[in-house]
Amino acid sequence: MKDRLVRFDWAMKKLLRNKANFGILEGFISELLLQDVKIKNILESESNKQREDDKYNRVDLLTELDSGELVLIELQVGGQYDYFHRMLYGSSKLITDHMDAGFNYDKVRKIISINIVYFDLGHGNDYVYKGVTDFKGIHNHDLLELSAFQKNKLSKLELVSDIYPEYYIIKVNDFNDLAKDSLDEWVYFLKNSEIKSDFKAKGLEKAAIELDFLKLSKEDREKYQNYIEDRRVLESSIITSWGEGEMKGRNEGIVIGIEQGIEQGIEQGKIQFALEMIKDGEPNEKIRKYTGLTEEVIGELSKK
Repeated sequence: MKDRLVRFDWAMKKLLRNKANFGILEGFISELLLQDVKIKNILESESNKQREDDKYNRVDLLTELDSGELVLIELQVGGQYDYFHRMLYGSSKLITDHMDAGFNYDKVRKIISINIVYFDLGHGNDYVYKGVTDFKGIHNHDLLELSAFQKNKLSKLELVSDIYPEYYIIKVNDFNDLAKDSLDEWVYFLKNSEIKSDFKAKGLEKAAIELDFLKLSKEDREKYQNYIEDRRVLESSIITSWGEGEMKGRNEGIVIGIEQGIEQGIEQGKIQFALEMIKDGEPNEKIRKYTGLTEEVIGELSKK
């Protein structure tokens, strides 16, 4: 039954922070990293605190593994043109937040940034991407490796890239619902809030039990239903505003050229959406995230 399980974003906010449910997150991370992991703690920091004005668009969870790595799982619904920059900022902030004064640089924590996005991020044909930092020779095209001395001093490292943040992007809406491996089974669940009876991926068996809507208390069921309704309104507003902008752009394209018309129409849709948010008293930060408009433009619109 598709609607029997609660959505993963709400589970991240309410259920997966419970130590008894670590096995669900451990399974997801293990399937993505292709290695067995154990969660030591769920952490809170300035990097992952949830703001009231972003509670339906974004949710994240910071975990510490037994092996020492910090894993930041972020789920984003609304589009954000500078999301790649946000990923970099988030991992960089975690490094500085968890670096004790007086420690040597070799104590920098390894950061793994997992980004589950429900919007069209970038341009590519895949639905799961991995990013690492390597140093490649400009002339000889060789990969810069650790020296023998470094390997001796830094015994836990094998590659230079092991030092730097590791990024994963899961573009949920680009998945075609054909689960060919265990990671696909997880992506299917992230997209459909459904776990098929033949799925064998780590953590999904426990998720099927612990994330059962009927297992929630009456109070949590009401909170979940309100959350889903708020999400639907938000997503509908975004889709409607952008769709109207694109349609207007297509109509204007008859006179000024289709491509230019679409571009102008989409921009007009952003402006119209921003005006509605301003009228509703939404803060500038939230308007900027949902529309991609600059602070200067939003300031001018606020004067109207």
